[in-house]
Parts: sequence; structure tokens; C-alpha cells
Amino acid sequence: MTNTLPTDSRVALVTGANKGIGLEIARGLGRQGITVLLGCRNEALGRDAAGHLTQEGLHAHALTLDVTDAASAQDAAGRIAQRFGRLDILVNNAGIAAREEADAAREGKPLVDVEVMRRVYETNVFGPVAVTQAMLPLLLQAPAGRIVNVSSGLGSLTNMSDPRHPYAGLAVPAYASSKAALNGITAQLAKVLKDTPIKVNSACPGHCATDLNRHSGPRTPAQGAVTPIRLALLPADGPTGGFFNDEGALPW
Repeated sequence: MTNTLPTDSRVALVTGANKGIGLEIARGLGRQGITVLLGCRNEALGRDAAGHLTQEGLHAHALTLDVTDAASAQDAAGRIAQRFGRLDILVNNAGIAAREEADAAREGKPLVDVEVMRRVYETNVFGPVAVTQAMLPLLLQAPAGRIVNVSSGLGSLTNMSDPRHPYAGLAVPAYASSKAALNGITAQLAKVLKDTPIKVNSACPGHCATDLNRHSGPRTPAQGAVTPIRLALLPADGPTGGFFNDEGALPW
């Protein structure tokens, strides 16, 4: 990161931001005048994505960050602290789905595998925890910190146990349960931070066409970014400890 950006603007970190929904979240926040840090595991891809946003007139930087590596998260926090001294917004967007699990579901052969689940949880659950832990001191330095965990409607136990729900028959245990766990972390973290200005919420972007689902979703990444952006920009009287999509609150 260079020292060419204004230090008096809000600063946002979006993980998994070199493509898809993460890139659109970064773009949307950048359009609000916010300095956006694109947390990406691949440095070259991150720089390329940040370059595109910079060409659009946005304040964007690539930040090398592997959410599955706690040391990488701490190192990224140190660089943010040195440059900006605080972090106003954290969007835990980075996530994966197990290809073999999705393939099995399409073939009607449910797959429940410990190693698959462990791999998915490393990114979707332990990753956001590690990044949040590293960034929390910086968020507490901001006047109104915001944490947004990008979840999924598949993480709603209420909906997935309702046989009438459109996706009730989809069996992807690792991915769905990882998002349910992420929702649980959102609720608990909101309690931990209830006496601070920080607000913590989960966002469901909907079924968007991304690499995660082989671009099978009917929604665009830009559409999927709408709710995460809204939650990242909540006013002081906004909600905390909730789960939301474009239409409003979702059941846990």
C-alpha cells in the first residue's frame, strides 16, 4: 500500500475481493468515497483487481491476506495499523464450496465427509474468526465500526428444515453448516460487542453467478453486493446481531 490516499476517509477491508461478490462490494464501498482494501490470497490478482478500481477513480489497494492463516491476518492488521491507524469496515466475504459436495448433490448422492467439511470450515468459519480477531483492535479505534459476515440462505436452519423452501432439498452439509456456524458467530460477536459502537451482521447475497457455483446463479455479483454494502454503511440506529437479505430480516 502506498501513502497517496486520504487518511481522513473511512477505511474498509473486504476479504476475497479480487473477483465476484467481493469485488463488487469493494466497488460499491469505493463509490461512497471509502478507501477499500482488497484482501486477496493471490497478490497478483489482488493488484490487478485494485488497479481496475483505481482506473474507475476509486481509492483501492490490494492487501495480501490468506484468511486460513492467522499469521497472515495479523500481518495484514499490522500493515493497516501502520498506514491508517484504524479500520472502519470489515467484510468477511472470502468463502469456498466443496466441488465434490456440489457434484454429489446434483447427482442425488449426498456426501458427508469429514475432510471436506474441515476444508470448508477452515475458510468459511475459522477464517472470518481469525480475521475478525486480528482486525478487532483496529475496528475499536473507529468511531462506528461495522462487521459484515457474508453468509448464505443455506445457512438458515429454519428455511433448510422447511420442506416447502425452494432449496430445502439441496444437500450440501459442509457448505450449509459452515454458513450456519458463521451466523452463530455473528450473533455471539454482536453480544460480545454490545457495549461498543461496532455493529455485526450476516448478509445473504442470494444465488449469484460466481466461480463458487460455476456461475449457475440467476443473480449478478453486483446484485449480491447490495445487502453487504447496506450493512457496512449502517447508521448508528441500525440493527446488530441480525441476518439479512435484500428483502429484510431472515430467520436463523
